[in-house]
Amino acid sequence: MTQQAPAPIPFSEPTPVQIRRWRKYLADEIAEGAVYRELANNRSGEERQILLGLADAEKRHEEHWHNLLGPHAAKSSRPSLRRTVLRFLARHFGSVFVLALAQRAEGASPYGADKDASRQMAADELVHEEVVRGLATRGRHRLSGNFRAAVFGANDGLVSNLALVLGIGATGVSSSLVLFSGFAGLLAGALSMAAGEYVSVRSQLELLSASKPTQITLSAAPDLDLESNELMLVYKARGMSDADAAHRAAERMGIYSCDCNPSLSVQPELEAATEIEHEEIGSALGAASASFCFFASGAIIPILPFIFGMVGTPAILLAASLVGVALLLTGGVVGLLSGASPAKRGLRQLGIGLGAAGVTYVLGLIFGGSVA
Repeated sequence: MTQQAPAPIPFSEPTPVQIRRWRKYLADEIAEGAVYRELANNRSGEERQILLGLADAEKRHEEHWHNLLGPHAAKSSRPSLRRTVLRFLARHFGSVFVLALAQRAEGASPYGADKDASRQMAADELVHEEVVRGLATRGRHRLSGNFRAAVFGANDGLVSNLALVLGIGATGVSSSLVLFSGFAGLLAGALSMAAGEYVSVRSQLELLSASKPTQITLSAAPDLDLESNELMLVYKARGMSDADAAHRAAERMGIYSCDCNPSLSVQPELEAATEIEHEEIGSALGAASASFCFFASGAIIPILPFIFGMVGTPAILLAASLVGVALLLTGGVVGLLSGASPAKRGLRQLGIGLGAAGVTYVLGLIFGGSVA
């Protein structure tokens, strides 16, 4: 049902606090509508129409605050930093990252607790979050397979090579040996990760392909015995109830016609789910390549100080600092795409990574002291 635009609100002089708040809301609504229109410019078909529909809804909210402000709306306010960044990203990139950020922005709407916002507007924001979540999920499906390999590869490269470098460096060996160990760890880890990802993804795809229903029932049905056949068992094995299995078997036997398309799978839902799983897993070669490249890019960071000639404790501290920043970034990206807090995910990655490296550093100190 099409929602009507809000009726003009009789103007009464608002307080200065209300004016500032309403101007901010108005600026944010204008910015959000612009974000959805920018995203729609990079989409087509159904996704474009959905985004334009969201932009229209933000226009209604914009009119609400404009009416409340009355003559005070003439002076504009700046939108929040989040909306400003979102609009820039939507204009120049238009990726799933923007949708993930927009999802968080919709979920953080203050309208539910603001008496100046209508209940309809608060409900709209809740629905908008789910709409954007659905659009973001489509994008996550498209990149999740190889993206998973890339994130895991980069994180493993950062943590494992930092742990190796800190453990070796703590024993007191020469910087050249630490550097060699770091390069050896980089190459060995990248090759191992790539091989493991290729085998893992390839095996998953083969398992999914083996589980996909075939069309054998279409070719075998005409020759089956009407009184005794196992066609019902096929559909029961695929998860149908007795009644549904009997109904589908009768259709395949030609006892009566159906309005379905016999060229389609007997379980379109299962096939659709299988296709999504294939898409989410990604390709074996793509996952292996992403894992190799990102592991190597992560693993080279801990040895950068040694490459540029630094030695001893300063090199170790700088390596740990560089890796800490990288862990915060990778954790933040994962949090962003999952719709969670980037800060919390980044700090979690940092804690896990530096904790693992700290263990090997202590072991290096112990063994270095015992050797000495």
